[in-house]
Amino acid sequence: MIFNISTRQSSLTFKHLRTLRTSTYSLASRNPFEGNENEADQAVARDWLKTFGRNTIPRKSCAISFSRSSGPGGQNVNKVNSKATLRLPLRELLPSVPNILHGQIKASQYYAEKSECLVIQADGNRKQADNVEACFTKLQHLILGAGRATVTGETSPEQLEKVKRLYECLGSHSLIC
Repeated sequence: MIFNISTRQSSLTFKHLRTLRTSTYSLASRNPFEGNENEADQAVARDWLKTFGRNTIPRKSCAISFSRSSGPGGQNVNKVNSKATLRLPLRELLPSVPNILHGQIKASQYYAEKSECLVIQADGNRKQADNVEACFTKLQHLILGAGRATVTGETSPEQLEKVKRLYECLGSHSLIC
């Protein structure tokens, strides 16, 4: 990075340079190659997500109830209990999910804090069985989404070397690398 500072039209002042230097020092102090204890959790979660499928979460730990759906649909909506509601207590789900995903699952839109359950509803189909499958699909997408948001991908050795050189450059406290 090269800075050209003119006295007349300068959008970058010495105050900005001082801030840039300070942020460079703080970046150099956060070296990812020093004691990364979180990498073990990441590796466990990566392996678990590779084997995760529709049948990983046991259906017997879920409570499924049915109620009347709302919206258009004519007499079927008024007469048939086709809306499916899946309740899954977190005390039964979290032991089978890696610890690193717990925060994202609790932050999801399906988490009911009072009952400490995931409550997932589906009423898009006319058949109960299809709505139950839609609930389990939403549960699967929730867990996979938590994994994508939390678990980082594996870094190639070439990329690790590039980042290591960058941190060494930042560690020398120079603005030009």
